[in-house]
Amino acid sequence: MTQLESPGVEASAKRTLSGSLGATAIVFMVVAAASPLTVIGGAAPLGILLGNGAGFPALYAISAVILLLFAVGLAAMSRHIPKPGAFFTYVGYGLGRSNGLAAAWLAMLTYTTIQVSVYGYIGFILSYTLETYTAVALPWWLFSLLVIGLVGILGYRHIDLSSKVLGVLLIAEVGVVAVLVAAVVFSGGADGLSLAPFEPANVVSGSPGVGLMFAIAAFIGFEATAIFRDEAKDPDKTIPRATYMAVIGIGLFYTLASWGLVMAWGPDAVLDEAAADPGSLILRTMAAYLGATGEIITNVLLITSMFACVLSFHNVVTRYQHSMAAAGVLPDKLASVHHAHLSPHVSSVVQTGTSVVLIAVFALFQLDPVLAVFTWFAGVATLAIAILMALTSVAVIVYFVKTRKDTRLWNTILAPGLGFLGLVLSAALIIAYFPIMVGDVDAEGAPVFGGLSWFLLALVVVFPVAGYLQAAWIKARRPAAYAKLTDSIAA
Repeated sequence: MTQLESPGVEASAKRTLSGSLGATAIVFMVVAAASPLTVIGGAAPLGILLGNGAGFPALYAISAVILLLFAVGLAAMSRHIPKPGAFFTYVGYGLGRSNGLAAAWLAMLTYTTIQVSVYGYIGFILSYTLETYTAVALPWWLFSLLVIGLVGILGYRHIDLSSKVLGVLLIAEVGVVAVLVAAVVFSGGADGLSLAPFEPANVVSGSPGVGLMFAIAAFIGFEATAIFRDEAKDPDKTIPRATYMAVIGIGLFYTLASWGLVMAWGPDAVLDEAAADPGSLILRTMAAYLGATGEIITNVLLITSMFACVLSFHNVVTRYQHSMAAAGVLPDKLASVHHAHLSPHVSSVVQTGTSVVLIAVFALFQLDPVLAVFTWFAGVATLAIAILMALTSVAVIVYFVKTRKDTRLWNTILAPGLGFLGLVLSAALIIAYFPIMVGDVDAEGAPVFGGLSWFLLALVVVFPVAGYLQAAWIKARRPAAYAKLTDSIAA
């Protein structure tokens, strides 16, 4: 970290993060945000039930291809933009300051909503587990608040501590799922092993738009590798390498694991099993193939998986806030770095407070932690991230066309262009099927855009609009600060 030239400035006011995270450590951070066991145990059963049934595993593969195309442009951009703001920084450099601020607020919506959705789910799981084994019933939101407190403590400290905790938890949850898949393969599954989940008829069955929403949601976090640029060792190599490792690893793992889940019950029976109780499908599968011990271990790891998820997203959000504060679009205090922990400690405290307030509001309105808090806000986050990545793809193309800093056609135009098309189509499908996810359907189960659907979708519009208005205000009232944004988020 560069030392401050003025001895009168306290160390806590340092604005630059530092560290020596390697590609593997960063991958642990972002893959933990994807929360492998939470996805296979929580999102995959819902994707099967509400999405396209036995064809759901194919959507992970499709999502991986789309996001890998997007990652090509993201990696190219990270080599030429030596700043940790990721989406909002890249959009600012490619499409200008106003679009950059709009992207910043859309990113904040994405990561805040996905984080709070998992806080709701982990609160439910902890409450359910306690009541199941001890008959003691406590409200879900109490456990959510306890988890927020623990995450806040870890997020306040140095990033290396969080990466070590996430690494251990990630290895454990990936390991138990791998053992399950191996058990299914060696036993031959319920009806024999097949590629039925990848047959076109199964892929397009049911509500593929809802299934695609759950599939893309499983990848949220991989793109945040650039957020850790200031804390990476040799970032020009580490960040692109970590980005590719994350999206390829996540795609292969989810596709294989969800295929194993379908094979465990059989393509014809898995939908009925998911309908019986999607929340317990992974535990019942573990019990059937690995016995009671496997079920108990999985239950414990499901809780730690969700904890790893919220810890990782907490780190991502605090660094987004830190980058935005350094750019002058959030209060300057959020750009502070702790003198001992070298962490964005003020930003971490603010993010902890935000989560507490949101959980308190959800508890006050007596929202269901899974069917409302988790499902609704995971849907908002997924749509927002698809739009955000599509916008970033355009920014990548425009930036390299204007600057000619990288003339590789595939990396700077073709791959980002194909990624953009895939993301736009994905966003359109998610919007079309969004009412099904929140329960706005008619008597026949067809999607109907009601008040709840419009309210949640409006969030994806309101936040970037706030960014545009903020840009206009800064330009009119603080022209010097607006000019400073040129060095922070725009070329």
